Amino acid sequence: MNSKILSMLGISRKAGFAVLGFDKVKESLLTKRAKIVCLCSDISDKTKKEIIFFADKHNIPVITVDCDMFEMSNAVGMKTGIVAVTDKGIADKIIALSNSTAQ
Repeated sequence: MNSKILSMLGISRKAGFAVLGFDKVKESLLTKRAKIVCLCSDISDKTKKEIIFFADKHNIPVITVDCDMFEMSNAVGMKTGIVAVTDKGIADKIIALSNSTAQ
């Protein structure tokens, strides 16, 4: 299922609904544009903790995708370990895929 999540992240990037990188994701959380945040599994604990703090403040879901930064970067076409999706439809699909993976 992680490949499907990565595919959805790639689609959101091509459609212009992806925000990449810590600073831009943090800004999208503060302005409430982000609908979901996806983190790679090897992101630093400090970054993860800070993003979760801001996401919880605004009730925005955060998922950790079972992939490393290299795989996530390949999916979105830019080196990053953190992606926020600003489209509700894509975000809902990612949440559904992550829930089906968890079961």
